[in-house]
Amino acid sequence: ALRRRHHSASCRELAVRAPRLQLRALSALTSAVWLAAYGLFVLCENSMVLSAAIFITLIGLIVYLHFVKVDQESLLIIGSLGIQVTSSYASGKESTTFIEMSQVKDVVINEAIHMQKIIYYLCILIRDPQDPQGVSEVVPLFQSSKPRLDCLIEVYKSCQEILQQRETSPQSS
Repeated sequence: ALRRRHHSASCRELAVRAPRLQLRALSALTSAVWLAAYGLFVLCENSMVLSAAIFITLIGLIVYLHFVKVDQESLLIIGSLGIQVTSSYASGKESTTFIEMSQVKDVVINEAIHMQKIIYYLCILIRDPQDPQGVSEVVPLFQSSKPRLDCLIEVYKSCQEILQQRETSPQSS
């Protein structure tokens, strides 16, 4: 789901929610680990196997929620400052990256072939300091939430409006 907030003509926030945590898959994985541990316990009659399985499952869940499972990704674009990309994890942790507007060459929708299907993703092209016409880096956006093409087009249009304002404002003043 795409959430849009227009703070001003040159400031917009766009957020994409990632798919919710699948309890069915999580329960199946936990059950499989615990059944395997119980099978080992029956064979070797050592209760440490069951304790280790519970401990490994809990640690794995904590690591997954804190470092892997992204709940929401947002893009805050301010024409005069830059672009801030924020990822909010299921545990509440947030990761933020800021790119100065002077470094931004363009925002584009790119396509790639992955596992026999075409996927689309939004990315920021970073200007090469040595060659003003070149690109030094490509920063992909919304990697975890993987929004559909129609959402990417809407985000792309918002970014392009602000980038166009930035290009026309220095000429008029």
